[in-house]
Amino acid sequence: MKPVRIALFAPGSNERVMTKALDSGADAVILDLEDSVALAAKAEARVQVAKVIDQVAAGGKARPAIFVRVNGAATGLMKDDLAAIVRPGLDAVMLPKAETTAEVKELAAALDKVNAEIILQIESALGVYRCFELIKASPRVASTCIGGARDGDLQTDLGAGWSIEGTELLYARSKVLLDSRAAGVAFPLDGVFSDLNDEAGLVADTRLSARLGYVGRTVIHPKQIAPVQGAYAVPQEEVAYYQKVVTEFQAAEKTGVGAITVNGKLVDYAMFQRAQRVLALAKLDA
Repeated sequence: MKPVRIALFAPGSNERVMTKALDSGADAVILDLEDSVALAAKAEARVQVAKVIDQVAAGGKARPAIFVRVNGAATGLMKDDLAAIVRPGLDAVMLPKAETTAEVKELAAALDKVNAEIILQIESALGVYRCFELIKASPRVASTCIGGARDGDLQTDLGAGWSIEGTELLYARSKVLLDSRAAGVAFPLDGVFSDLNDEAGLVADTRLSARLGYVGRTVIHPKQIAPVQGAYAVPQEEVAYYQKVVTEFQAAEKTGVGAITVNGKLVDYAMFQRAQRVLALAKLDA
């Protein structure tokens, strides 16, 4: 999967909002058939989402990645969702409330004809517990997304509270990241921040997300895009330091030296590799 800094949700029942989302500047747009669509509107939403995918596929211009969040396997609605939206132009399907390897394999089989990828949305205690094995259930699994929204499914299932400090969901958030990295997922996604009127909270939460190791997240409104981009961006002082680390370490390596100090800090191969990784992330914001 290509790097995704920001993935914007758009309700599948609203063609106007979906179309506007495509021009929002997000790296990916998630056309939603699940929680943002009323049960009575599911059938029409499938038609609308399929129409948008077709328009994007025929557009021939630069576009964000197109993801679709289907209804979970347990709802009995997923097969109808897939029948409508598995078509050229679809880049990935987000599977909500992922809990069993069987549902991951079922989804993977349905995507064979378009070669689309899978994003697992981890939104329950069981999903967090099984995260690594769920990722390994199919090579089509390209990313994960933890459902950490305030008052969302994961918080409800855990019986936990919520705070801007993030203490209550820190273990779950960290475990999903750890399991994702261990399973080879390069760009796991953090979940949404649901308070649209709390930009300071969004920025603080995204900075925590970045410190934990996430490099992107889902958002629910275009006005969240710029604050999230800024919060994930690698600070220029870090870019300058790590560029110095790379330059000086490479020069030392040519003389047969494998450990140096830069600005008074030890730098060996581990720190050199960290510097390369940070500089690669900084390119996402260029």
